[in-house]
Amino acid sequence: MTIFYFTSTGNCLAVAKKIGNGNTKLISIPQVVGKPDLAFADDVIGVVFPIYGFGLPKMVKKFLETAKLQGAYMFAIGTYGNLPGACMLNVQRFAEQHGYKFDYAESLLMVDNYLPGFNINDQVAKLPEKRVDENLARIIADIQNRKTLDATAGIGWRFMTAMIKRGENLLVNGKQGQRYEVNQNCNQCGTCSKVCPAGNITVSDKVIFADQCEGCLGCVHLCPKNAIHLRHEKNEVRWRNPDVSLKEMIAANNRK
Repeated sequence: MTIFYFTSTGNCLAVAKKIGNGNTKLISIPQVVGKPDLAFADDVIGVVFPIYGFGLPKMVKKFLETAKLQGAYMFAIGTYGNLPGACMLNVQRFAEQHGYKFDYAESLLMVDNYLPGFNINDQVAKLPEKRVDENLARIIADIQNRKTLDATAGIGWRFMTAMIKRGENLLVNGKQGQRYEVNQNCNQCGTCSKVCPAGNITVSDKVIFADQCEGCLGCVHLCPKNAIHLRHEKNEVRWRNPDVSLKEMIAANNRK
């Protein structure tokens, strides 16, 4: 089994690790996207990614566009914190447009790390009702049993997803990081640069954000000094999945 993943605060890496159960090749999408000859074959191939605004992170979309994936059984898992929209339906259609098929497509409700929209304390308090472990156990059993599952979404969700993605394409232009604020707590440790999946951050005497930001908020959540802030964040509480270490996050996303 080979699982490709994109992670910013650890949710998707934690899911990929649990699905793989130590007997799987885990490949970080930021480490391979953009490379030539992206051809992968295995008996089972999976892709785990966060759902951003009812859609895919730009880097994940690029990977699915350019990679040649071949497996006897293939699955896609999207993690989300509020609503998944029609994302998984669109992912299955997108894959078929590019010459392969996800036999199983499912979404998993977890902690939402989008700070302008959600209070992390509230998200953590809601973990019992999100039933993450229970739902993930079901997904793992489905994959082990090679279950097939086609995603569905009503016309309302499909319309709403299309409208939100159209607006997001205008707003998510790679320059989001340039709107982040870095306060006096910053000691130029470079963690933000190391966990950025886009390689978008340079640290010298100050933190510099270029124009390739994925909007994943990994730099904001994983800063050891809590020095990076969004203008409209709900509070200063941050999130890293407890099943994933900062060292693992750096290994997954450091492209320098």
